[in-house]
Amino acid sequence: MKYIESKKNDEIKQLKKLASTKYIRKTGTYMVEGFHLVREADQYEQDFVQVLVTDKYSDDRLVKKYYDIATTISEDVAKELSETKTPQGIFAVLKVKDNDSLSEITGKWVMLDDVQDPGNVGTIVRTADAAGYDGVITSLDSADFYQPKVQRSMQGSQFHLPIYRMDIHKAIDLAKASDLVIYGSEVNSEAKPYNELEKVSDYALVMGNEAHGVTQDVLNACNENIYIPILGKAESLNVAVASGVLMYGLQTL
Repeated sequence: MKYIESKKNDEIKQLKKLASTKYIRKTGTYMVEGFHLVREADQYEQDFVQVLVTDKYSDDRLVKKYYDIATTISEDVAKELSETKTPQGIFAVLKVKDNDSLSEITGKWVMLDDVQDPGNVGTIVRTADAAGYDGVITSLDSADFYQPKVQRSMQGSQFHLPIYRMDIHKAIDLAKASDLVIYGSEVNSEAKPYNELEKVSDYALVMGNEAHGVTQDVLNACNENIYIPILGKAESLNVAVASGVLMYGLQTL
């Protein structure tokens, strides 16, 4: 395998740019870090462009599978590429999938209206995966799910269910065309408590921005606006936590 020792290497400088959404979209590639994510990407047949590993993983069976596109790197290079304080020493560059076009929405979906914190977006996707949802749609102003922090937070769920990035109103229109019920979440006691809803088989749950919630024009487009009753003194829940409550709550009505 080729060996790169210096973090000033031109190839490493280019790979470092994959932390930027703009560069990810420009190159059509993104990077995942850590053995678990690389193994999940392999298991779910993602398109590998390159694998980079420290000596720790150079003889691993998974790495040998990609020997022709593998590069050994120094610990200094691993630290340069890593988004964590203690890098594991294994990275994979993958091809971006076509996640910008969707013609039909059926089943149970989560839609994110400008959720901007990468950790929240990743956690919501991971929870949707665990709760048995059919997919996630993020608005154009939500955190890009190819960002390293979002990828790390999803912990492999990005390979288990489809994720699309598109205009939120178009997504709602597509869902309505398939007769999905659209639930908009809001912190408003005049909305309907989620645990008083009648169970439906197909629906979309819309979750909103951390500071402002779901925008009013999106709420107006929903069939029913719902809220989580607050039993204590907190004013609201973190959007990822609220999403988890609602996702499981709607599944178990």
